[in-house]
Amino acid sequence: MKNIFMADYTTVSNTLNSLKQRGFTRDFNIAFDKLICSETEDHLNPDDFEITEVYRFEGESNPSDEAVVYVVESKDGNMKGTLVNAFGTYADTLSDEMIQKLSLYHHNITR
Repeated sequence: MKNIFMADYTTVSNTLNSLKQRGFTRDFNIAFDKLICSETEDHLNPDDFEITEVYRFEGESNPSDEAVVYVVESKDGNMKGTLVNAFGTYADTLSDEMIQKLSLYHHNITR
């Protein structure tokens, strides 16, 4: 049995698995001006959530492997999950408000 305190944050998939073990179970996607959980169809506007951790992965040989994992928690504490977003030319289209929200944390990389 893997000890959750010995989390592996070396790849995107390992990071997501470790975060799920820590209770960040929702998978969020960006829908221009909000985050949406496709499983529950719940959504969070930029004012409704905080980003508590950020992990950036740079593809050593393939730029398409570049991604940022945002750890997201609703301000009321009822929703915890992750948002995986490519950066650079592969980044999603975002509203100005969402760009500001994510860019605040982009430079404070945990990993």
